[in-house]
Order: sequence, then C-alpha cells, then structure tokens
Amino acid sequence: MEEVDQWLAVAAVVLAALALLLAMVALRRSAEIARHQRRGSRRRRMSESHLPTDVRGLRGEVEALRQENSEALRHLSVVRYDAFGDMGGQLSWSAALLDDSGNGIVLTSIHGRSESRTYAKNVADWSSDQTLSPEEDDAINTAKVQTG
Repeated sequence: MEEVDQWLAVAAVVLAALALLLAMVALRRSAEIARHQRRGSRRRRMSESHLPTDVRGLRGEVEALRQENSEALRHLSVVRYDAFGDMGGQLSWSAALLDDSGNGIVLTSIHGRSESRTYAKNVADWSSDQTLSPEEDDAINTAKVQTG
C-alpha cells in the first residue's frame, strides 16, 4: 500500500509540473499575441498618417523593406542522401541557410551504422573556403535558385 501511495505522489508531482509548464506556455503565447496586436494598431496609425501619394513613394517603401530583409537567412535547401552504400533510407543530409547575397552556413549530418557526424561550414557569396561535398554544393545551388 505504501508503494502505491509513493507512485500516486510521484504522478501528482509530474502532473503538477506539466500543468505549470502548460500554464507558462499559455501565458507566453497570450503575451506575444497582445504584443503583436499592439504593434499592428501602432503600424496602422503610423501608416494612415504617412501614406505615400504616388507610386514612387510606394516603390521606395518596397525597396526599403527589401534592404531590411536582405541579410535574413531566408533561403533554405535540404538535400537528403545515403552517405554509405550499405545504408539506406537517406538518413544523411546537407542543409544550406543563406541570405540574399549567398552568405550563411551549410550544415551536414552524415549517418553511419555506428556513429553520426555533423559539420558546419561558412558560406560567403555562394561558396565556401572549405571543401564542399557534392551534396553541400547541391544544397547551396538549390537555395541560390530560390533567390531568382
């Protein structure tokens, strides 16, 4: 009977911890939603008072937004493959995360029977100082196509 009481106590603690975690997540999400709504109303007020009256003004705003986002890692490409002939399932992969200028990183995970290895290589202007595998090149080139 004492063992059952111990298990019930452990289960109660786990449930309480889970409830606390869920409450924290809900609180954080509601704060994010409120912050987003405040930003949206502030943007509407600002945009209504500063509306451009001609197409040149709109084009200027679009170009400013493009410049603002040009350094964001927006181009993602993942190439999956079998690194070894005796392994199937394409468990190895190379992923390129790049900005509009081709700067960022390429991550590679090579999965074998007894171990896995992960590599990270810098990418600048669509190429790397380090030797790239064909799969890493494919990931970068696929991400580059997304910029067009």
